[in-house]
Amino acid sequence: MNFDDQLHRYFGSARLDGLTPEAMAAGVEKMRVDFGLETDRSRRFALWSLLFLLGDAPDIDAAFADSADRDAARNFMELIDKAE
Repeated sequence: MNFDDQLHRYFGSARLDGLTPEAMAAGVEKMRVDFGLETDRSRRFALWSLLFLLGDAPDIDAAFADSADRDAARNFMELIDKAE
C-alpha cells in the first residue's frame, strides 16, 4: 500500500490540510468500513495505522484477533509517540 495512493483513495488528495471537516469525516468513515471488511492482515494493519495517525483507530484488542498483530500495533504506537 502506497501512502499517497491511500490518501487519494479515501480523501481525493494527498494533502489533508486543505480538506473540509466533512471530507475528512467521510474519508475516515470509508476507511473504517474498508478496515472492517479487509481480510488481508498486512492491508488491515496498514489501514489501522493510517486511522491511528488520523486519531480514529479502533481499539487494538477489538481490531486484531492475532496477538502478533496487537503487539505490532502497540509497537507502532510507541514509535509514533517517541517520534513526536
